[in-house]
Amino acid sequence: MGWTMPAETAEQSRIWMAFPPGGYTLGDTEEEAHAARSTWAAVANAIVEFQPVTMLAEPKDAETARTYLSPAVELELAPLDDAWMRDIGPTFVFNNDDGARLGAVDWVFNGWGQQDWARWDKDARIAARIAGLAGAERIGSFLVNEGGGIQVDGEGTVLVTETVQLDPHRNPGLTKDGVEAELARTLGATKVIWLPRGLTRDSERFGTRGHVDIVAAIPSPGTVLVHSQDNPEHPDYEVSREIIACLAGTTDAAGRDWNIIEVPAPQTLRDDEGFVDYSYINHLVINGAVIACTFNDPADEKALAILANAYPGRRIVGVDARELFARGGGIHCITQQQPRSFRKARP
Repeated sequence: MGWTMPAETAEQSRIWMAFPPGGYTLGDTEEEAHAARSTWAAVANAIVEFQPVTMLAEPKDAETARTYLSPAVELELAPLDDAWMRDIGPTFVFNNDDGARLGAVDWVFNGWGQQDWARWDKDARIAARIAGLAGAERIGSFLVNEGGGIQVDGEGTVLVTETVQLDPHRNPGLTKDGVEAELARTLGATKVIWLPRGLTRDSERFGTRGHVDIVAAIPSPGTVLVHSQDNPEHPDYEVSREIIACLAGTTDAAGRDWNIIEVPAPQTLRDDEGFVDYSYINHLVINGAVIACTFNDPADEKALAILANAYPGRRIVGVDARELFARGGGIHCITQQQPRSFRKARP
């Protein structure tokens, strides 16, 4: 049976998330823990105004989670190491016959390439758990991959980065051909576009080694939103120029030249740890809305206007994402959409 991953703009049944357990993401102090919980909850509470949200939480955190979450957010108990649902959860797909059967790709998860600070024995089981809760057919994969490492248009195009799928700590010895064959089997990929890398901070110790969902997103077939750092003082100035040039030299699965829309980075260049990887690309598309990252930055208003034009008919809802980025990700990283069936009419 063949499978296809729908575009992220397709109608959705719900969003899956995870409430931050103890460890790196939660932080070392009660103040840091409160900041993390508040931001995860702010995202969930914004989404649930439009569609169902299921939040997984450690049993010991259930009571605490309820104090932060809207009563409309559904709570499901499960063992967790961390709270980056895009990466630990399944990637949902539909069968190619009539589009009626929901599948859930269970990638191998190994802590973003066996990072020394990461733990993943519990998180590696989350995709299978959610597949069962969603009533989806689990599709096992040998590929070490995360949901943040792919972007699709629903028509066969898949964006990836060489530094993630070809990471020797993820898939040692695997070639581009091998990756592409597995993406074809699991996602219905007919055209895989290899970007050279992700952003600078994301390539450092506490990053993912280059997830694509912080540099590029596909709001509609033939159009790509790309992170653009316009300040030459930031190392991502050269990175974003390289990525834009790479995309300009490719076409999508249908053979279309890309309509490349540059989304300027926030004007903020640094935080206490160094150069930031703040990006408006790491947004979540849901039914009737886009949940977008904001940074209390002068560029917020312009970026949200670009997203509004890219996603006509959807309300743009901004959530301050600085606490997420301080921990290594954004709104897209902590969420995973479950699409609604796109059952095809029989001839």
